[in-house]
Amino acid sequence: MVKTYRHESLLGFFKGMSFPIASIAVVNSVLFGVYSNALLALTATSHQERRAQPPSYTHVFIAGCTGGFLQAYCLAPFDLIKVRLQNQTEPRAKPGSPPPRYRGPVHCAASIFQAEGPRGLFRGAWALTLRDTPTLGIYFVTYEWLCRQFTPDGQTPSSGTVLVAGGFAGITSWVAATPLDVIKSRMQMAGLKQRAYGGLLDCMVSSARQEGLGVFFRGLTINSARAFPVNAVTFLSYEHLLLSWG
Repeated sequence: MVKTYRHESLLGFFKGMSFPIASIAVVNSVLFGVYSNALLALTATSHQERRAQPPSYTHVFIAGCTGGFLQAYCLAPFDLIKVRLQNQTEPRAKPGSPPPRYRGPVHCAASIFQAEGPRGLFRGAWALTLRDTPTLGIYFVTYEWLCRQFTPDGQTPSSGTVLVAGGFAGITSWVAATPLDVIKSRMQMAGLKQRAYGGLLDCMVSSARQEGLGVFFRGLTINSARAFPVNAVTFLSYEHLLLSWG
């Protein structure tokens, strides 16, 4: 944090924010919409009926995996641009200093498209899909399990229960997701650094040989610290919106 501030000023902490802000509503609507509808197809019960007739954890996991799989393809280009901008560590602008490689998200997207073609915008998408498909299944199962533990049968979980269950679901999913998140980010940066990995497995083996197995959990602490409040609020919003709209 100190190095980022000294080198890039306060703005360094907000790199790559515009595309996630623009895409988060679409990405979450795909995830939660697919999850709810997949669960409806599997159980034939509405959201309100599920408290009286809770779905099996297998159904919750399958619905979560389905949502994660489809979400990944919506997220991939936005995530790539975010990662490229966040890894652009030019110092504070000074007179005569060279301009940054990317001037913003639109310029970043155009540059990637020009240099790497349409497929370049989906670099790391396979790793992203492998990351999100099982981990979002785990995410929803954890949330459902915690809600059921602290809610009497047939009742709607309280706001406090939803916040705690959502927060811990976020942490649990990031513990599972972090190894593939590291690989995904490295593959996304490979095009910028002119380094070609032979694929997902080659990236994993190369990273482990050069930096040890600990490399796969790099960033876990900050991911977990972010995951609790973000997912607590996400699930609280989800539950209240569904109750409000019937």
